[in-house]
This record gives sequence, C-alpha cells and structure tokens, in this order.
Amino acid sequence: MHSDRASLGLKIAAAAGLLFMHLPILLIFVYAFTTEDKSYQWPPPGYTLKWFSVTWERPDVWEALSLSLRVAAISTVVALVLGTLCAAAVSRTRFFGREAISLLVILPIALPGIITGISLRSAFNLADIPFSFWTIVLGHATFCVVVVYNNAVARFRRTSGSLVEASMDLGANMFQTFRHVILPNIATALLAGGMLAFALSFDEVIVTTFTAGQQQTLPIWMLEELVRPRQRPVTNVVAMVVVLVTFLPILGAYYLTRGTEMVAGQGK
Repeated sequence: MHSDRASLGLKIAAAAGLLFMHLPILLIFVYAFTTEDKSYQWPPPGYTLKWFSVTWERPDVWEALSLSLRVAAISTVVALVLGTLCAAAVSRTRFFGREAISLLVILPIALPGIITGISLRSAFNLADIPFSFWTIVLGHATFCVVVVYNNAVARFRRTSGSLVEASMDLGANMFQTFRHVILPNIATALLAGGMLAFALSFDEVIVTTFTAGQQQTLPIWMLEELVRPRQRPVTNVVAMVVVLVTFLPILGAYYLTRGTEMVAGQGK
C-alpha cells in the first residue's frame, strides 16, 4: 500500500517537473498561431496560419537561418576533427600532463558563455581580426569540440586496445586499422557528438553576440525581433523552427548512444 502511494507520488512529481520544463515551449507553439500581432493574450483571441506565410516571405529570416546552418555545419566539422584527435591522444597514450590537457579541452564548456565571448572578442581585437563568418565559427568551435571530445573519449576508453594490436599483427596498416576497426566502434559516438554540437551551435546566443559583429544568426535575430511590437507571432514561428532543428539532432544522438555500454573487445 505504501509502495503504491510512493509510486503515485513519484509519477505526479515527474509529471509536474515535465510540465514546468516544457509548458513554456508549448506556449510558443500556441502563440505562433494567434491572430493577435502585437501582444500576448491568454487565451489567444483567435487562431490563424497566416504567420507561416508571412515568415516564409521575409528574406531576413532566410538570411539568418542560412547563416546559422552554415556556422553550425562548419563548426561541427571542425569539432569532429579536433575532438576526435584529442580524444584519441588522451585515451590511447600516456604522457606527462595528460589530465591537465583533458581539463583544458573541456574547460570552455564549463566556463560561463560571457567569459568565453569576452575573451574571444579581446583576442580578435588584439590580433586585428575583423568580425566575420569565420570568427563566429571559431567561437562556436570552442565548445563544440568539447561535446565531440566527451563522446569520443568515453567510447575510446570502452574499446579494447587489443583490437588495434590484433589488426596490426595481422598486417593492417594504420589507415586500414582506423577504417575497419576503430571507426566502426566509435562511429555512433562521433555521430551523436556531431549532432549535439550542431544543436548547440545552432541556438548559441552569448558567444555569438561577442563574435558576430553586424551579422545576425537566427537566435540573435529572434532576440532583436522580440522587442519590436509588430508581427511578434513571426518570432514564435521561427522559435518553432529552432525547437525542431535542435530537438531532432538531440533525439537522434540519444537513440544512437542508447544501449552502447558494450563495445566490441571490451574487457578482453
């Protein structure tokens, strides 16, 4: 009897927690269909689909979306290369200062975004580097590398080194060993890390504010549009797009890493 009550209480608490976290997101979806264009009323006075066509026809939305997608894609590629190499070096070799290097790699995501943004802006100014597309990419890559690194290093540590040794003993060179032995074991971890890095880059605001100059990624565009009283539902429509674009990679990363506790060669 007591266990049933406890179970019911836990279910209610879990439901309350989920509502607390996700109800504001649901409100964004509702306000994307409202007929009111200047203020948020509850309940909405009516519902319409016109804001989707209005959003579709606004070139500034497409420009911001294009910039965000390009920045996220290139930042993810940079993160996959550097994060994987760092993970391989830290997990497969022993050298003086290895743990310190590991700490330095993950430090950017542990620091407040405003600290990272200010430091990057100061570095660009000191080096006389003008703000451009590539300064945004560099800023985003600093924390995207951490996401890929964390996924890759965990998988490297669960993959037995004897597999590599066996491959080399059988005559495979380093490239063949990487392609046929290492890559199949870490592929899902890299894909999951890349998806998470893409999602983080796509909706990043703070670091972008300090590294973008006059350019507007989609989240920056949303912030500026939100303070304007006209066509506020357009901002909510764009917010729906951001939710979907970031939710799908995160969901994919979850399914890719689920049930991967056992890796080939583990424990042998």
